[in-house]
Amino acid sequence: MRYISTRGQAPELDFAGVLLAGLAVDGGLYMPREWPRFSPADLRALRGLPYPELAARVIAPFVGDSVSFAELQAACHKAYAGFASKAVTPLVQVDTNLYALELFHGPTLAFKDLALQLVGHLFELVLAKRGEKVRIVGATSGDTGSAAIEAVANRENIDITILHPFGKTSEVQRRQMTSVAAGNVLNVAVDGTFDDCQDLVKAMFADGEFRAEMNLSAVNSINFARIAGQIPYYVYAALNLGAPEREVAVSVPTGNFGNILAAWAAKQMGLPIARFIVGSNRNDILARFLAANDMSVQGVAPSLSPSMDIQVSSNFERLLFEFLGRDAALTAQTMTGFRQSGKMAVADEAWRAITRDFKGYRLSDDDTLKEIKRFWAESEYLADPHSVIALAAGRDLGPIGMPVIVAGTAHPAKFPDAIEQAVGIRPPLPHHLSDLYERQERFTRAPNDLTAIETLVRNFANRNK
Repeated sequence: MRYISTRGQAPELDFAGVLLAGLAVDGGLYMPREWPRFSPADLRALRGLPYPELAARVIAPFVGDSVSFAELQAACHKAYAGFASKAVTPLVQVDTNLYALELFHGPTLAFKDLALQLVGHLFELVLAKRGEKVRIVGATSGDTGSAAIEAVANRENIDITILHPFGKTSEVQRRQMTSVAAGNVLNVAVDGTFDDCQDLVKAMFADGEFRAEMNLSAVNSINFARIAGQIPYYVYAALNLGAPEREVAVSVPTGNFGNILAAWAAKQMGLPIARFIVGSNRNDILARFLAANDMSVQGVAPSLSPSMDIQVSSNFERLLFEFLGRDAALTAQTMTGFRQSGKMAVADEAWRAITRDFKGYRLSDDDTLKEIKRFWAESEYLADPHSVIALAAGRDLGPIGMPVIVAGTAHPAKFPDAIEQAVGIRPPLPHHLSDLYERQERFTRAPNDLTAIETLVRNFANRNK
């Protein structure tokens, strides 16, 4: 398997190269040169497999020769061995044709664990073969940071620096990052928004001299390995609901667009997904785009669902690349114009093609609380402020008579204030996190300034010299 950049000016890489590079040197995102295809018979052969085994078989075509299948199998089994649910990603019926795919049974109680626990093992495999050390830099709106840190903490050949927006994550999300006592972890609280943190990460990768000096790598969903690690749970869920003989729809609370892009990738591989429902909070740029071709940046407004408090969804570039006929020059031109003007000019034909598959949905904070209360009262299902948006979206926009797979992206205990406000219950943290509020925090506050951030990363890298 070879990978190409969405902007067409970076060298093709194999999976190992993409894993370690993260962002392409031309500022684009890596995509498979061609999508692997699973026939209906191939999909049926996956039914009933334990999740780690299914994941290895789904991901194998993307890995190619970079890692042997036996190594990939072993990595998948290690990655998911510690999940609280034996099913790894249990599917729970919430209403008629509405199913919550619970993706929060990993160590940090968020869907990011599904990909990042595996990516941590793959990094270790590839780096050991190459005899290299990398310095991961990443930005988080709440969940990626803790999942990435959990995946690579104390690994000898990896340092990790995570940027989070100061004061704009939930307390549980912040503490899960900042209370990890590992010598290879640096947490930085940036005075700004998640978009600012994401821009700083991209700027570090765009600084060729700094990138080479630090041997930078990424764990954000700009790294295609993350997308590959998320595809299996959609295959698992759809097979359990009758695929490939039966079509399904997917509803996802969407921030950086990586989770729903993984579902779309599953469709390219042969999974019969008829509709993709994009759930948004008050930061509704994606819903506005899908409703009226209005991809215009507005200010980020804090919400009850902070992981979705995003205006620039990085992974949308991958979808745009596909719907522009894989025209890398046009993709680069469109993204450059978006960055300069704050408004994305998408040709009407491409927009209409996207909206045939994708539907947008927006929920305010007040309505989010009402929906948490409603699903609890009617189905005794307690959903966090992100997952409940996708549940409401799936209920309201799901095709009639078709099962809707709803991505349950976080455990309700990660957002206890919102849950308590909605239903009067403060969900307890699982046992392994029961002392989280007593743990010592470690983070450095920094301005939204590239030079300051690069200095922190460099000093951390050289801390033992």
